[in-house]
Amino acid sequence: MDPVSLQLGTKNLWSLLVRLLSKDPQWLNAKVKFFLPKMDLSSRNKAEDATQGVMLQLNRLHTQGQATWQAFIHCVCMELDVPLDLEVPLLSTWGHGDGFASQLETGEESRPESQLHHGESWRCGAGRGGLKRPHQSCGSSPRPKQCRKQQLGGYEELAKRYLQLLRSSAQQRYGSRTRRPGQPLAFHQAYIPPILQWSRATAPFSTQEGAILGDPEAEDGTEASILDLFNTKADKGPRVTVLLGKAGMGKTTLAHRLCQKWADGQLDRFQALFLFEFRQLNLITEFLTLPQLLFDLYLSPEAGPDLVFQYLEENAKGVLLIFDGLDQALHPHSSKDTAGPEAPSPALALFSGLCKGTLLPGCWVLATSRPGKLPDCLPTEAAMVHMWGFDRPRVEEYVGRFFSNQPWQEAALAELRENRHLQSMCAVPAVCQVTCLCLYHLLPSSSPGQSAALLPTVTQNYVQMVSTLGPRGHLLPESLLGLSEVALRGLETGKVIFSVGDIPPPMMAFGAALGLLTSFCICTGPGHQETGYAFTHLSLQEFFAALHLMASPEVDKNALAHYVTLSSRWVLRTKARLGLLDHLPTFLAGLASRACCPFLSHVAQRDEVWVGARQAEVMQALRKLATRRLTGPKVVALCHCVGETQEPELASLMAQSLPCHLSFHNFPLTYADLASLNNILGHRNAPIQLDFEGCPLEPHCPEALAGCKQVENLSFKSRKCGDAFAEALSRSLPTMGSLKKLGLAGSKITAQGIGRLVQALPLCPQLEEVSFQDNQLKDGVLLNIVEVLLCLPRLQKLDLSRNSVSMSTLLCLTKVAITSPAVRMLQVREADLIFLLSPPTETAAELQGASDLQGNATQRKEAQSRSLALSLSGNQLDNEGCRLMAEAAAQLDITRNLDLSDNGLSVDGVYGVLSAVSMCQTLAELHISLLHKTVVLTFALKQEEQGGIQERAALHDGLMRQMPCELPPHSTRIRLTHCGLQAKHLAQLCRALGGSCRLSHLDFSGNALGDEGAAQLAQLLPGLGTLQSLNLSENGLSLDSVFILTQCFSTLQWLFHLEVNSESQHVVLRGDRRGRDQLAGGPLPEFPAGAQFSAFDQRCIPRSICLRQCLLEPLSLTHLCETLEKCPGPLEVKLSCEVLSDQSLETLLNHLPRLPQLSLLQLSETRLSPRSPLLLADLFSLCPQVQKVDLRSLYHTTLHFRSSEEQKGEFCGRFMDCALSREHVEPLCWLLSKCEDLNQLDLSANLLGDDGLQCLLECLPQLPISASLDLSHNSISVEGALCLVKTLPSCPRVREASVNLGSEQSFWIHFSRQEEAGKTLRLSQCSFRPEHVPRLATGLNQALKPTALTLTQCCLGLKQLTVLLSLVRWPVGLFNLRVEEPWVGKAGVLALLEVCTQASGNITEISIAEAQEQLCLQLEFPRQENPEAVALRLAHCDLGTHHNLLVWQLMETCARLRQLSLSQVNLCDTSSLLLQSLLPSLSELKTFRLTCSCVRSEGLAHLTSGLSHCLHLEELDLSNNQFGVEGTRVLMGVLEGKCWLKRLDLSHLPLGGSILAVLTQRLRHMTLLQSLRLSHNQIGDTGAQLLAAVLPWLPELRKIDLSGNGIGPAGGARLAESLALCRHLEQLMLGCNALGDATALGLAQGLPRHLRILHLPSSRLGPEGALSLSQALDGCSYVEEVSLAENSLARGIPQFCQGLPLLRRIDLVSCDIDDHTAKPLTASLLLCPALEEILLSWNVLGDEAAAELARVLPRMGRLKRMDLEKNRITACGAWLLAEGLAQGSGIQVIRLWNNPIPPDTVQRLQKQEPRLDFAFFDKQPKAPWGT
Repeated sequence: MDPVSLQLGTKNLWSLLVRLLSKDPQWLNAKVKFFLPKMDLSSRNKAEDATQGVMLQLNRLHTQGQATWQAFIHCVCMELDVPLDLEVPLLSTWGHGDGFASQLETGEESRPESQLHHGESWRCGAGRGGLKRPHQSCGSSPRPKQCRKQQLGGYEELAKRYLQLLRSSAQQRYGSRTRRPGQPLAFHQAYIPPILQWSRATAPFSTQEGAILGDPEAEDGTEASILDLFNTKADKGPRVTVLLGKAGMGKTTLAHRLCQKWADGQLDRFQALFLFEFRQLNLITEFLTLPQLLFDLYLSPEAGPDLVFQYLEENAKGVLLIFDGLDQALHPHSSKDTAGPEAPSPALALFSGLCKGTLLPGCWVLATSRPGKLPDCLPTEAAMVHMWGFDRPRVEEYVGRFFSNQPWQEAALAELRENRHLQSMCAVPAVCQVTCLCLYHLLPSSSPGQSAALLPTVTQNYVQMVSTLGPRGHLLPESLLGLSEVALRGLETGKVIFSVGDIPPPMMAFGAALGLLTSFCICTGPGHQETGYAFTHLSLQEFFAALHLMASPEVDKNALAHYVTLSSRWVLRTKARLGLLDHLPTFLAGLASRACCPFLSHVAQRDEVWVGARQAEVMQALRKLATRRLTGPKVVALCHCVGETQEPELASLMAQSLPCHLSFHNFPLTYADLASLNNILGHRNAPIQLDFEGCPLEPHCPEALAGCKQVENLSFKSRKCGDAFAEALSRSLPTMGSLKKLGLAGSKITAQGIGRLVQALPLCPQLEEVSFQDNQLKDGVLLNIVEVLLCLPRLQKLDLSRNSVSMSTLLCLTKVAITSPAVRMLQVREADLIFLLSPPTETAAELQGASDLQGNATQRKEAQSRSLALSLSGNQLDNEGCRLMAEAAAQLDITRNLDLSDNGLSVDGVYGVLSAVSMCQTLAELHISLLHKTVVLTFALKQEEQGGIQERAALHDGLMRQMPCELPPHSTRIRLTHCGLQAKHLAQLCRALGGSCRLSHLDFSGNALGDEGAAQLAQLLPGLGTLQSLNLSENGLSLDSVFILTQCFSTLQWLFHLEVNSESQHVVLRGDRRGRDQLAGGPLPEFPAGAQFSAFDQRCIPRSICLRQCLLEPLSLTHLCETLEKCPGPLEVKLSCEVLSDQSLETLLNHLPRLPQLSLLQLSETRLSPRSPLLLADLFSLCPQVQKVDLRSLYHTTLHFRSSEEQKGEFCGRFMDCALSREHVEPLCWLLSKCEDLNQLDLSANLLGDDGLQCLLECLPQLPISASLDLSHNSISVEGALCLVKTLPSCPRVREASVNLGSEQSFWIHFSRQEEAGKTLRLSQCSFRPEHVPRLATGLNQALKPTALTLTQCCLGLKQLTVLLSLVRWPVGLFNLRVEEPWVGKAGVLALLEVCTQASGNITEISIAEAQEQLCLQLEFPRQENPEAVALRLAHCDLGTHHNLLVWQLMETCARLRQLSLSQVNLCDTSSLLLQSLLPSLSELKTFRLTCSCVRSEGLAHLTSGLSHCLHLEELDLSNNQFGVEGTRVLMGVLEGKCWLKRLDLSHLPLGGSILAVLTQRLRHMTLLQSLRLSHNQIGDTGAQLLAAVLPWLPELRKIDLSGNGIGPAGGARLAESLALCRHLEQLMLGCNALGDATALGLAQGLPRHLRILHLPSSRLGPEGALSLSQALDGCSYVEEVSLAENSLARGIPQFCQGLPLLRRIDLVSCDIDDHTAKPLTASLLLCPALEEILLSWNVLGDEAAAELARVLPRMGRLKRMDLEKNRITACGAWLLAEGLAQGSGIQVIRLWNNPIPPDTVQRLQKQEPRLDFAFFDKQPKAPWGT
């Protein structure tokens, strides 16, 4: 189009546009105000008519720039009904910028903006009303002095005019109900009052509880509350208030509300009000002064800015500055200001100066912020006010006003009231507004209840809002994606305000049309203004950012997880840390919901599969977070995210992953937060404990926990909890049916709030513990609480500590405690006030849900018992008062303790107290410490109350000895510590103590008795009766006193142990701690103190004396030994000192023969000299009763002795790590040679070296060693190993030697008592070099008897092995060689067979296992020729090729080969061809094995051909090979003609129908077959029937294995019939088949009489089948092993009447065996005396079964192992098993992994009884070498 036509067309288009917009001037005004927020619409009144006004406004929009004009054109086409013939040219001409350059010349409209509005300055901020005045900068330079004087006269007038200008501009902005730029989205709607809660002591004097709630029912209900923000207790108090609230709570709305009220004159105390937003202040790059901030950036005065500012300074008390969005402030400012107050500074620095009073001192500052870390510029005295969301009345009030004058008002309220989840979302005001917008569009077209169902989450609220607001009922995907891209880019760069160039015009129009964007004027500096755009709320920008991530194809789905993060707290914003993505993960999670899939698919223009993949990425990231241990804030954030997904599986995963104790500390929590937490907990199975400490809580937030059944313990500790909180909590508590513990501490709840709670608590009968600590409760409230709550049926504890309690009230509470039958203890101590109660019997039984072993009668007796304590400490009772109180203690019915501490008791008073309590029947302990002013009497339960406990303890008659009819009196402990007692006091003390017949523990520690007192006490002790312990520590005793006390062993029958530590002055005499107390290391509640176990009675308990850290000189040791000679035995002596000299050691050893009662002598942590091993070695000949000498590292020595009744036996010597070298060997051997029978000798970890070894080996024939010699870790090299090989022939009694020179460094020689027929030599990691091989062969050739040699990783290569085989030559005998080297697994069968050709003897056995890297050969000497093999070799071998030469050599060397075994080999064609040629010549071959190997089809043909000639085979094993069906069919040819076969294994082969038919035909001719293994071949019932038909043809069959073959009842029944005909059958294995009870019945009817092993695991047997088998097996004299594992036997376990005399192993794993079968099971086991292993793991056995097993353990003499893993045995059952082991059982291990036993009990059990194994891996000891 030519320029003229273009100009004409554009003018015509302009006219049409003006005509269209003249029809809707209001819409045009709104759009002009959106794009030009600074424009004064009143200027339109100057136009002549409406058309001129439209043209004027269009011209202003056009001159604003291309982007603005294009966006406006898009708005016209999108929002108005534009005819198509006009829409197309509008978009084509101006919608894309092509026609923007054409200038419109229509008179005045053609003038540029600068000409139209010359001299006008468009204000920003709060002064956007359109008032015009010339621009002038303030504060940049001082005015001339003369000008200042001229304006002094108008000082007040200027200020008055400026203040009026401020108010007028505010009135103009907030005067209209129509939303204007800069106002919140719903500002025109009626304002709903917020909930404000003061956080510090600056709360207004008019409030009582720290919360300002307002009255939502009144029209003006909150105004007084809002005004209270500026009513502090003192006028001189802080003038800085920070309003804290989470996103969407209405902080910005409240700031604008204050501006409106000030404009209306309701905040009359303020003359001036300024409102700033930090999101705009962040855009200012220049430093400002305060006048510039107030005048240039807000509203400048018409004249005299300096004078106006001076007026504001002088009247600062009337100035209010509001800073919105403190959390968005960038550039954190240091608290130390370096520049002066007049200097230009950043905006945050000006804010800091205002807060601290350096700028405009006395002014009021109000800042809004999200909670979290605030800038340090805030003063510490600033008032913190929390702003919360809507409670239920406020939500309904908001909805009612939103729908006022609407027909859908009642429908909207009904939707809200019926949907609790919708109410919880509406607790956030911003979400409430979105919800109302959605309901506004949904209600007219929905039936009741459906609208709320479309709004299940916050995200779907936003989705619904965007969908319903779309122009003309549909959404443009391109516009949504474009706007979402702007949102995400802004969040990532920290931008929340956009310029016109940041948003493309179509997106701008779209946002404006839907009301998603708002516009305002922004000032980037003095005189610099432009239009800014922002999303109406930051959460809306976050929603669109999440939408872009989920729907944009440009975003990689793998990057989505990067955005799914959780923030723990709000941090300071800097350019490096923006902190604007708080809610982005929540919206991402919401969009990942399945319900959002269609919306995302529409926006992305992709299918739902594509969308689902992106949603899955977000869900996966959430799953990872759900299983982590998170902090409290992150848990809340994740609850919101998971709730948004609407995925029950994810919610359940998070709920189950939460810890059982969930704590929240010091961060605000809203109703919505707790609602989301409650939603997650609804998917949890286990109970949980919630603990809120120091958290600002929304007053009505406890209502969110209503109906939460998972909370068992709920605790709140916060000064911010008031009456409103208590009232909300009282409504929720009755609905929490599982709540057992409730804590409310440190609150500000008054009597009114507590009263509401107390009224609600009787509706919670399940409560067990209630705590109202530190709540400043008064007397009347406390009495009311006690009177009401003591009636709760299950209450066990009521804690009212740290409240205001008067003495009179305390007495009243004491009276209540005494008169109330439920109270067992009232604890009042300093600030403590605690009631402990015993719930009634019926309640306790209901709570536990199960009766005890002996019924409920004993429970009822115990529940009726009460326990009270009395404290009279800190008074002035003196000696007499304490005596009187002690006498009256029994009559006071005190059953816990009586505290008489700090009452002036002296030593003389101690006698009186002792005499007073000597006859007290219930005294358990008396503790007196005059130094610490302690006097405490502790009382035990009465005798009748102990009866119930005792009845529970007697679990089994055989395990515990019979209990007497009446309980023995309980023992008493007297502790007189640190009382200054001396020897002169002992006589009178013992007289006072002598009257007590129950004294068991006496403690005199910390006194001054000295040696004199010890001697006197030794004479007085017999008069005190039978004690259990006497403590004389810290009494200044010397060794002389120890010798005196040692003599008491012969005078005191109760004394068994004397423990002395000179360094710590520890001196204790103890009796025998029998029974469970000794076993557990302390008393256990399950058992009575008097119960004693039979095992401890049956053993002779040794007496022991333990002297630690004592100076042991020869004279002292002589005195000690002389004293010990008079002590009864058996006796254990344990000594410890820093150094023991050789003289002292000799003195001690010389006295040992005179101590026949000695059983153990131990010298621990005592350093001996290097000569001590020789002294100890000589002990074997000096002291015949010595059994074992154990010396370790010259620091630990233990000597074990035989009793005089024992016959002489074997000796054992262990001299480990004693620095023994070559020079010690000969004298040591000479001393040991005098020993008659040295069973074991351990010289490991010494310094022998090769020389010492050689010397020892030379002396070896003279040493009388009968079992083993350990020389490990002695720095022995290869030379030592070769020396051993050379020496072995001269040691006829050596049967085995093993050497490992690697890191293990082991060196063992095993002996026998007689001369051995053969020897075994094992050499590992010996690093032989080529020159060592001939020496090794020479040593082997000297052996005159058969020898087995194992070489493991000895660096013996293929060549060296060939040399060794060629050099080993014996006159006669067998030589077994095993080589384990890495190269064996790589060499191949052919190379290994080639090595065999060099052997000097006949090879009789060859075994190759490539996976184990193992080659085994057996050589027979002398070498002989097989004539048949010679003839065959001469007939078939042509020596012209290497192959034929190798075959010829193998025929010669292997002529007498009897066994060929190939395992895990890869048999190549060449090797198989070699075997084809070799096998026919092996006339003596009896065994051929090829297992777990790979062979090609050609190789199988060769192998089959060769094996077909081996007609004398007796064993053929082809199991576990990868042959395939065809290969297996070919191999069946091998079986033809094998009539001598005795053992056949074809397991794990594909034996199909036709192959099995061939097999059964071949089997008919194997009449000598003894073993048939066909397991895991899946032959099924058909194959089983074929086999059943052939079994009668196998008369010699002794073993059959058909496990894992898919055989059912039909095949099983047929097999059972045939197996009954196999009279010699010994082993029957049919496990892992679905045989059923019918097969078991058939087997039972015809069970072979010689059966030794029966395996039927996982055979689907039931009780009937198992019982029939056990009846059939009963009395069988040959059965050794039975396995019925993994069958549902329940109560059908094997029950024998005659027993199985040879049964060694029984496997009943996972058979559903419970305690009901315990007695019959153990009775049957007792009838099997040869049992060595019992497997009962993975059953449901409990303590009753454990008790029965423990009872029979001592009677099962050959039992080695019992497996009880994964059962239900508790600590009680484990102790019983330990006791059973202690009775002398020879069992090696009892496995108890994964039973419900606490870890601390596990440690104590293992320490006491190491044979109890609780580990996951089996720790059963391995058998030693040669066994």
